[in-house]
Amino acid sequence: MSLEKHSTPPIVRQRRRGGAPVSDPARSVQSPVHKDTAASTDSGKPPPAWFARAVAAPFEERFVEVEGCPIHYLRWGQAGKPGLLLVHGGFAHAHWWDFIAPLFADRYRVAAIDLSGMGDSGYRPKYSGETYAKEVMGVCAAAGFGKAPVVVGHSFGGFVALKSGAIYGENLSGVVIVDFPIRPPELQREYEDRRPQIRPKEIYSNRKAALERFRLIPAQPCENAFILEHIARRSLAKVNGGWSWKFDDQIFKGFELGNLSKDLPKVTCELAFIYGERSALFPREIVDYMSKLLRDRAPLIAIPKVHHHLFLEQPLVFVNALQKVLNDWQPRAATEVTRL
Repeated sequence: MSLEKHSTPPIVRQRRRGGAPVSDPARSVQSPVHKDTAASTDSGKPPPAWFARAVAAPFEERFVEVEGCPIHYLRWGQAGKPGLLLVHGGFAHAHWWDFIAPLFADRYRVAAIDLSGMGDSGYRPKYSGETYAKEVMGVCAAAGFGKAPVVVGHSFGGFVALKSGAIYGENLSGVVIVDFPIRPPELQREYEDRRPQIRPKEIYSNRKAALERFRLIPAQPCENAFILEHIARRSLAKVNGGWSWKFDDQIFKGFELGNLSKDLPKVTCELAFIYGERSALFPREIVDYMSKLLRDRAPLIAIPKVHHHLFLEQPLVFVNALQKVLNDWQPRAATEVTRL
């Protein structure tokens, strides 16, 4: 996909429903494609009302340049409220949070980042945890969060959140790591040695053929077809010869997570872990290891009967679990999330 260079200060790119750019930078917009998202699901049932209202909530699209790369992010909520940044997993993008972010916008100014090499952000010659942490802090600043925002990361985004807390914890209120495990160093090495090589992206002749190939990694059941459809439609870009996925298929070439057990003590802000009880990344040995590793340092919260992509399976249960963590850090905050 072709990449347009953007520079600081942030560029506001807003769209109407049909996808055409909006010239007035002061206007908030609605999601450009919730009309076709709400039309049907694989089961033939429309999505629930709360989901339709969430993805219809006004948001802004913006870019900020970090280390020479345009970083795209979405923003909800009003200025002056505490900042909450949502970080997607590997090969994903900011729109994975479209139906989660608005549920926090009554109490927070919320942003969702496209990490470099994913979504609508630019590509880099090489990627690292340190650079991703800089992107997190760059978006927090550009989004107008002010002091001490919270960073929430799912899967690979949990690694990015952890890295951000280890490097920039004094500037953060807390980090929440969602279904990203900290393994014993020897198991981490084995895991990385076994990790399959990512094949070059395919180009599909039409969008429908591409959408039919959308899969969750790791594989898992998810009955909320309307959520998968919403995400899949925003995962594709028009390229020469047809359609392909937005992510850079070279992201993890030579990428090293490092010794995460050593990063943990460097996190100086609040810290919490949330995981799916049935997640393939959290077998019993990992849960036991992390319980001993964390001890009284941070809660390790299991959401029952869900897998790795827990907020796709049980989004409102996830929202309540995350809200409880945030309330524990800010006890005077309201206990109810917005019910759109």
